Amino acid sequence: MADDAPPPGPDGAATVVVVDDDPFVLEVVGHIVAGLADVRVLPFASATSALEWCQANEPDVIITDYEMPGLNGLELITAVRRARHAAEIPIMMITASGHAVRLEALDRGANDVLSKPIEAAEVRARTKNMLAIRRGQRLLAQRSSWLEEEVRRATAAIAARERETILRLSKAAEYRDWETGSHIVRVSLYARVVARRLSLPASEQETLFQAAPMHDVGKIGIPDSILLKPGLLDPGEFELIKQHTVIGHGILGGSGAGLLQAAAEIALSHHERYDGSGYPNALVGEAIPLSGRIVAVADTFDALTSTRPYKSPWSPDVALQFLEQNSGTRFDPACVAAFMGAQNDTETIRSAFPDGPIEAGNQRQGFGASAAAADWM
Repeated sequence: MADDAPPPGPDGAATVVVVDDDPFVLEVVGHIVAGLADVRVLPFASATSALEWCQANEPDVIITDYEMPGLNGLELITAVRRARHAAEIPIMMITASGHAVRLEALDRGANDVLSKPIEAAEVRARTKNMLAIRRGQRLLAQRSSWLEEEVRRATAAIAARERETILRLSKAAEYRDWETGSHIVRVSLYARVVARRLSLPASEQETLFQAAPMHDVGKIGIPDSILLKPGLLDPGEFELIKQHTVIGHGILGGSGAGLLQAAAEIALSHHERYDGSGYPNALVGEAIPLSGRIVAVADTFDALTSTRPYKSPWSPDVALQFLEQNSGTRFDPACVAAFMGAQNDTETIRSAFPDGPIEAGNQRQGFGASAAAADWM
């Protein structure tokens, strides 16, 4: 009658597993326990079959005899405690054996030991106590799950606010320059493609994607007379416009938010060059943050292949040649190789996010189509 017990049902009743090889004792204990409110008894005539069920299911309380053929009560307790989901389930052993066995049962993980001959009132009282323990465990688990979900939601909300901050600041920079919203989208997508091909962790890929739109936010601090000047910039003006990297870092730096920290790093470093000839700090090679090296490649390719008031777009092939020719000087060779190996992806991005019209008034002319345009982009 016992060994084909059904799995726990959805009725909310607590499941009490009772194990005893003596059919009479099994029936008596089961009857006593079944008299408690909201309890369902699952009787097992062998410890082996009870263990199999408990390994596949999660009872609320286990009441087991000690002396049984095959697996005895002590061995059952040990085996149950090894199951991760059953490590905290209250267990009571019933035995007629002496003090040493009772101590060993407690040592192996029993929560209570009951001596034979049993009394119905005592069985009910001790089982009620263990059911109360189990209810407390379940309430704590539910509370823990609720708290985890609340933390997850709060974290997601904070991350969403960080992303919104970045996008809004990026848009503010766009309004003061000739670049379109598609530019920052493409640069972010290109950067993520490169990061993926460099086998960066997925979390770092996502952070780079979310932070890259802020690479030129420092242009907010550049005077319109320079930012929107028709024609070539003179050396003094060019020195001023270089400061957009420092300004961007100043806007974003010092935040406790990881996403803004990453954006600050990119804003400061995306015009550094691999050979040390970049700005603002003339960093060399891997001293340049990897995020800045990746965005340098993505930003330059997009600037070269985009229409600007001062130049016609380069073809993707010519822009790729430019990257390849400057690998190891302007750009990190690994980042260039990763970008070169992702031409299907980059072409898909270019097609999916074309430029919109450039507003009248944001007209800068005189650069022509020369590579000098890439110096200030």
